[in-house]
Amino acid sequence: MSFVEYGDTIKDGDTAIVFLGHESMFPVKVQHGTVTQTKYGVIRHSTDLIGKKYGSKVTCSKGGWVFILHPTPELWTMNLPHRTQILYSTDISIITMMLELKPGSIVCESGTGSGSLSHALIRTVAPTGHLYTVEFHQQRAEKAREEFQEHGVEHLVTVTNQDVCKNGFGVSNIADAVFLDIPSPWEAIGHAKAALKAEGGRICSFSPCIEQVQRTCLAMEEYGFTEINTLEILLRVYNVRTISLQIPDLGKAAEDNSSTGFDSSNPSHQGSPCANLQQGTVQFKSGVPLREVVGHTGYLTFATKS
Repeated sequence: MSFVEYGDTIKDGDTAIVFLGHESMFPVKVQHGTVTQTKYGVIRHSTDLIGKKYGSKVTCSKGGWVFILHPTPELWTMNLPHRTQILYSTDISIITMMLELKPGSIVCESGTGSGSLSHALIRTVAPTGHLYTVEFHQQRAEKAREEFQEHGVEHLVTVTNQDVCKNGFGVSNIADAVFLDIPSPWEAIGHAKAALKAEGGRICSFSPCIEQVQRTCLAMEEYGFTEINTLEILLRVYNVRTISLQIPDLGKAAEDNSSTGFDSSNPSHQGSPCANLQQGTVQFKSGVPLREVVGHTGYLTFATKS
């Protein structure tokens, strides 16, 4: 199993996604002799998972059922163990596009964090590209290295534990793109420029506060970057639902009402059939926005090495 190469059957040692519903899923490491508890009952890895096809419907011990899905960067983003705040698909999609990434690209990233963006970058640059990711925190760097190995992508990524603001990325003049998600990105702009290829390399910095963006843009100008621009991506999701609305009677009843001087405010008229203008209902499909909308996550600042 690999996050960048699809496998048809579930094998011992794979990472699989147990899908209970759109709002309920979790990752599990498949191991011979192990069981996983769910609200629908027990899943026995040896008999229920190993050897079955990904996408299979598995019946649990209580009679309920779940689906076992092949892992992808998108599913991993929704289910990974959080060691830090992470980037989600809304920002990840625009980052990979605006950095002009493709198979074979060389990318430098700091910091690695929980590895949400890292998995998406690896999938984008595979099979011949490479990700150089730098993490300041030693335990997080070690855990990220373990996960990349478990997910079958260790040959596509190099994890380094160091301070990118002081020591850089450990590579020079080879990167097609650099991504920064650190508290003081302006301190790493010089190292980012050194890591990028001679001309045309792209850089992106993610910052939650506009003051960070201002200092980063000044540093980019100082180091000769061009095409500097900042984006904020806001997502608004709609649910398609069946809506029922009453139909107002605007025909004969309304005409009689106006011609006879009918006064609906008069208590003596409230029992009249003409007082009820709502007659019947109609059903139709409509897009309804969610009651709670995800707001600001951060600002994405892009620039090009001149």
